[in-house]
Amino acid sequence: MRPRLALASLWPVTQAPEGTRRLPAGRKAELAAYVAEVGEASVARLAERFEVSVDTIRRDLDSLDADGHLIRTHGGAVSQAASPRPEFGLDVRTRMQAGAKDRIGAAAAALVADGMVLMVNAGTTTLALARHLGERRELTVATNSLRLPAELAPASVRDLYVFGGSVRLAAQATVGPVGFPDGAETPDPRIQADLALVGVGSVCEGSGYWTSNLAEAAMLRDMMHRSERVAVLADSSKLERRLFAQIADLGAADYLVTDAAPPPSLAAALVEAGVELVVAP
Repeated sequence: MRPRLALASLWPVTQAPEGTRRLPAGRKAELAAYVAEVGEASVARLAERFEVSVDTIRRDLDSLDADGHLIRTHGGAVSQAASPRPEFGLDVRTRMQAGAKDRIGAAAAALVADGMVLMVNAGTTTLALARHLGERRELTVATNSLRLPAELAPASVRDLYVFGGSVRLAAQATVGPVGFPDGAETPDPRIQADLALVGVGSVCEGSGYWTSNLAEAAMLRDMMHRSERVAVLADSSKLERRLFAQIADLGAADYLVTDAAPPPSLAAALVEAGVELVVAP
């Protein structure tokens, strides 16, 4: 069995002495540690830094991705711990903080009872949630995610609806009205849900829930308004950050489901806003 690379012993990254040939395993360990340090790097940048060909770097990145040390992207690599960004494809973002998202998904699924009507937005954390709904029955689900329907167990769902609108290919999501055409071809304002499960880009103590896209913020706000209860899903890397577009104030949610205890000031603000904190085990 090929031994796993010992990355911790190589921190911080150091350059090999000039004229000294690196062994491949040593180069790959340094490469993984460097990507972890900078968060993201292109193939060209890595080839220049480590003085090898781009083909060699590509092979090294493929190997390190297979071993779980980093995430391979088109044209480079990102750290497992990097903050997800909209320009990263959905498949890449799904693998970032994957363990935390799975725990959050399991904890959020515990809020769902048989027969509920759910509104669920597109996102990698809500995809994890969908995979934990297999034991539920008779659910009605409305979503703007193009990927989520494939993650739901058919036995769990009575009715499934996908909101229309413009398609964001990188996110595999639609952005548009929270409703469906009636006979007059206008969005039906009467739809309501028992529970909205909303993955957000950030949670900020003083200003609530945020995302990076203005139209998406309006859509998520409408999902929350049309639901009896609201659970916001966010891993701990998204706490105490602020993005471009505000979705809603802290008090717009009934639950915040995350993977680690928030900073004391945010925890106090959640209590003051009447938001129940659910920390996934």
